[in-house]
Amino acid sequence: MIRIGILGEIGSGKSFVAGKFGYPVFNADKEVVKLYKKNKSVYSKLKKTLPKYIYSFPIEKTQVSKAILTNKTNLKKIVKIVHFEVRKKLNLFLKKNKYKKIVILDIPLLLENKLNKKNDILVYVQSSQFEILKRLKIRGNYNKKLIEKFKKIQLPLDYKKKKSQYIIKNNFTKRKILIDIQYILKQILK
Repeated sequence: MIRIGILGEIGSGKSFVAGKFGYPVFNADKEVVKLYKKNKSVYSKLKKTLPKYIYSFPIEKTQVSKAILTNKTNLKKIVKIVHFEVRKKLNLFLKKNKYKKIVILDIPLLLENKLNKKNDILVYVQSSQFEILKRLKIRGNYNKKLIEKFKKIQLPLDYKKKKSQYIIKNNFTKRKILIDIQYILKQILK
């Protein structure tokens, strides 16, 4: 199984690109949303750790955001609880797809949480700051301070770019992305 890890800045279009490869995608952000909505164990752990902020199930994003913005150590506490569960979901995904030729790993903290393997192929998604900001504001839950907190726990973008074997310049047009992906797949599968 070939594992392709998608790297890039928040809002650069990593999930969009990951979905265009045509292979099974593990999307860590979607898994986190599911955990907040459906996993009472995660809720209990977060409520015990941050009772002032996490007080109702399903967990609302606003509760998590407030906890992160109020105290810088809260993000680390949340990450510790949530990423343990995300790692379990990743292992289930890999087991389920072990006979697939390729799997795509759309995990924002792939390198930071050492979820990558030595032979993983890393693809860096690069976008202009203007496009990133425009897209983040469209999402509706844009919070500059929150995004800055998340950026602080991530490795520098230059490092991620250097570690990547391929770079996709995302101009948010499907045609260009598909051309770049076809090129990458051709290189990998030859």
